[in-house]
Amino acid sequence: MKGSVVLYAIPFFFLLIGIELLYFYFKKEKKYRLNDSLNNLSLGVGNQVAGALTKTFVFGILIYASEHWALFHLPSNIFTFIICFFFYDFLYYWSHRWGHTVSFFWGAHIVHHQSEEYNLSVALRQSWFHGVIAFFMFLPLPILGFDPKIIGLSGAINLLYQFWIHTEAIGKMPRWFEAVLNTPSHHRVHHAINPEYIDRNHAGVFMIWDKMFGTFQEEKDGRPIRYGITTQLKSWDPAWANFHFYQELWDKMKRTSGLYNKMELMILKPGYNPETYSEDIVPEPDFKKEKYDADTNIWNKYYALFQFVIVIVGTLIYLVYFRDLSLGYKLVFSAMIFFSIEIIGGIFEQKKWATIGEYIRLAFVVVGINYYYYSNCPVWLTQMLTTSAIIGLLSFITYSFVIRASSFSSKIVQQ
Repeated sequence: MKGSVVLYAIPFFFLLIGIELLYFYFKKEKKYRLNDSLNNLSLGVGNQVAGALTKTFVFGILIYASEHWALFHLPSNIFTFIICFFFYDFLYYWSHRWGHTVSFFWGAHIVHHQSEEYNLSVALRQSWFHGVIAFFMFLPLPILGFDPKIIGLSGAINLLYQFWIHTEAIGKMPRWFEAVLNTPSHHRVHHAINPEYIDRNHAGVFMIWDKMFGTFQEEKDGRPIRYGITTQLKSWDPAWANFHFYQELWDKMKRTSGLYNKMELMILKPGYNPETYSEDIVPEPDFKKEKYDADTNIWNKYYALFQFVIVIVGTLIYLVYFRDLSLGYKLVFSAMIFFSIEIIGGIFEQKKWATIGEYIRLAFVVVGINYYYYSNCPVWLTQMLTTSAIIGLLSFITYSFVIRASSFSSKIVQQ
């Protein structure tokens, strides 16, 4: 039942998101939208599930490097941890910078920048596979003798630190703090699509790296900021959010002549054209342009929120007991979660496939969970069967009502 440091921090993340939400509510500032926030959190759920499935591979590579490639082995104590944490942040800076300047890596990291809002929920909006394709950047750490457990702890704390900087509720910190550490002000610049802010402030914890390597940009007082990516995603589909850039890159490769030019597109900066040797000009953001907000019936929103709460609870339980499950159940339960967040995205967009998909999902979840309890925990089967049947039936009836309400609303609008 052991879990990662980040896993046990998740309840505190939700608590802080709730506090920030209330703060802006009483200030009468609209910094949260339900569909955007749930999309952020859905991608975070997928990131945690994908991470649970791949962490054995990633951590195994670190252990192998430590055992076979290490130049020497350092003792595990507070001093080596501090050094490792500092060095980890240095490598994180370059990994993050590559995530913006190398198309192949940007295709994964773009997920974190798609939200057009800037609040604490955005911190949890993460790629499902960026950790797998970028972990090699941290291989110097085990080679230099740092214990993989110390490396893992450094990475977890580095990630936890970056949660609080995703907010507009905090202005600038004291000058000495801003000079050394990453702050909400510095990170707002990083998420902005204003031309002078693009590809700036890549630091994780220590801002000194950006200042050393020429990528630092201070937030300008009074300068409005537009968040997101230069081309709106226009979708609440979490799978599309993870793969859309690679589809665009593939289409661009097909339009580009010459094998060398095609391959160059993978490693060159996003927006670079190898045939003309030029980069796309970043346009000044249009602050009058509407943020993407699919025309969703109010009942769809409430139903999606209800189902998402169930998904969050189920995912937390799943991740806590992850190590105790067989590979088969890990795959089945992971499929349930990915299927669920995909359907929730479809409900927000009122996609036709989501209607049938939701009924299939409800049956899939109820049968899958109860089969697990029947095979592994028969003592709790009655309680689980009763609970899941009630929630499943309630969801079935409620969603049927939602579909009718949506159809009725559409007819009135047409009339």
